[in-house]
Amino acid sequence: MRSEQAPARAMVASMPRLPAFAEHRFIGTRDDMTLFDCDQADDFERLEARVASDDLVATKGLQSFSPDTVAEARNRGFRRS
Repeated sequence: MRSEQAPARAMVASMPRLPAFAEHRFIGTRDDMTLFDCDQADDFERLEARVASDDLVATKGLQSFSPDTVAEARNRGFRRS
């Protein structure tokens, strides 16, 4: 009997993400309707600072989008800073 193994996955470097939003690239802050791109280092640093200072995860002050695109964020009223 032959053992079947799943194909090996290529190792791809990924950008950091907030743990609660690990699958989302674009995150918005609900209080000021600002959109952050987590693949941009400066955006992610500013988002992390906001999350830490204002406890946005606990207060449900963050918004993800489906589809995870700038167009969908704009459709919901979020804008890049």
